Amino acid sequence: MPRKVLDEAHLHPAIRERVAGLHADIVREVEAAIAAHAVVVVGMRVNPFPKKARRLLREAGVEHAYLEYGGYLSQWRRRNALKMWSGWPTFPMVFVKGALVGGAGELQKLIASGELARLLA
Repeated sequence: MPRKVLDEAHLHPAIRERVAGLHADIVREVEAAIAAHAVVVVGMRVNPFPKKARRLLREAGVEHAYLEYGGYLSQWRRRNALKMWSGWPTFPMVFVKGALVGGAGELQKLIASGELARLLA
């Protein structure tokens, strides 16, 4: 089932450009990292789960790019743009070969099952 996203036809024409451009720079930055690296972790300061994801990848010997955007009280509006773009509600966001695979818990399962190695092969 495809995820629901408000159709552009349901946005008043006067706000379409603003909606499309809101924090588009952060989305472009993440898209560029995903295009340049096999594995990308997007996180934030203080949150222990991005640290866990990075540790899991290091222990598995998987090189990755890391992008960090603020902490709990800073850059939250910019991070919201990433949440709306990806549909993923929490950090980290882990991308493998261009696909969002989830967060630290999902990454841990992929590593344990051997699926991450298969995805990267």
